[in-house]
Amino acid sequence: CATHLDRLGVACRVLEASDAVGGRARTDTVDGFLCDRGFQVFLPAYPDARRLLDYDALDLRPFEPGALVRSGGRFHRFSDPWRRPQHLLATALAPVATLGDKLRIAGLRSRVQRGTLEALFARPESTTQAYLERQGFSPRVIDRFFRPFLGGIFLDGTLATSSRMFEFVFRMFAQGPATLPAGGLGALAQQLAAGLPPGTVELGVRVQSIRPGAVVLEGGAERPADAVVAAVDQSGAQRLLSVGATQPHAEPESAAPAAACAPKPAWRGTTCLYFATQQPPTTEPILVLNGEGRGPINTLCVPSRVAPGYAPAGWDLVSVSVLGAERDPDQLTAHVTSQLREWYGRRVDAWRLLQVCRVPQALPAQPVGWLDPVEKSAVRADGVVACGDYLDTASIQGALASGRRAAEAVAARCGAGATA
Repeated sequence: CATHLDRLGVACRVLEASDAVGGRARTDTVDGFLCDRGFQVFLPAYPDARRLLDYDALDLRPFEPGALVRSGGRFHRFSDPWRRPQHLLATALAPVATLGDKLRIAGLRSRVQRGTLEALFARPESTTQAYLERQGFSPRVIDRFFRPFLGGIFLDGTLATSSRMFEFVFRMFAQGPATLPAGGLGALAQQLAAGLPPGTVELGVRVQSIRPGAVVLEGGAERPADAVVAAVDQSGAQRLLSVGATQPHAEPESAAPAAACAPKPAWRGTTCLYFATQQPPTTEPILVLNGEGRGPINTLCVPSRVAPGYAPAGWDLVSVSVLGAERDPDQLTAHVTSQLREWYGRRVDAWRLLQVCRVPQALPAQPVGWLDPVEKSAVRADGVVACGDYLDTASIQGALASGRRAAEAVAARCGAGATA
């Protein structure tokens, strides 16, 4: 939002409560390893990201297209045949899916790329589970591939997420690789912050409340402004603004469409266990899926094999993701280690636990109806503007798009030369 405001000629100040920018898309350094706050990937096909970010400077490193799926006590390669035709035979023989399933995936790939994104979001909607069943996919491929793969994206192992969100994400995967920035996912926010005028971002500043024309900081000091933007998640917005109980106000000249504010979502949580090792489970930059439907592990990868800077020289970083963030960390670590030992043998005993990263509020749930409409306005009658991924698709794309619309609304209301 601040980047767009700066380009529109609106001076702004960003008050960041934490000691660095990034929020839920931040990277911490632990003993020289880069640990994202919950395992995430970046999809360069995101439209707003393409327009806003310098991909060359981010040095995006791609994952191997496809996955290794754990099923029947073995790992099976399930590759994207369009990008890895050399793995066509291994994929065809993998017991992860029937031959019909593999043909249907080709049809699905074609379907989600047809038409505009606006047309995609207007298609009939159901849960992702019902959508896959309606497309004729077998229980085998739903449980062994789609459930862990999409569970890792939506943090929803039940596949209750809107089919519109599924089609959108599958389209983004079809149009480009999944990647990691060389400097960690937090490099996205760091790049945006670095592009702002010096002094724009103030770290360690906590806002107590917001009123029209000013924010009140902890301690009682006030900061006046012509416009105030609450660029926080919905829990923060409800605390500061009671957004969910406020009817929005759409300015006629605003680029943001009028819509009811988003209802309070259920949060999806995740726990990521990071291990340091000199004996990685795989030397490929590939995602490993738990297709067996048992045990705590949902996905695994070695981020340092995607982007070497994630680990010091001579070491590798292993990321293990679990759905939910409610379990006791010590018990969860024991259960995860036991499952890893079953998969990879005693070499796991030499791995060193770096961090158990619990993110209870990692992603808003996106049930049927959540994306109706996709672009939600949060321009309030009192002039305060809210933006966040809960007002669009719950994704990096949704966060960027919502920030852009908020900036356009502020500029339309206040004009160049204002302060926000």
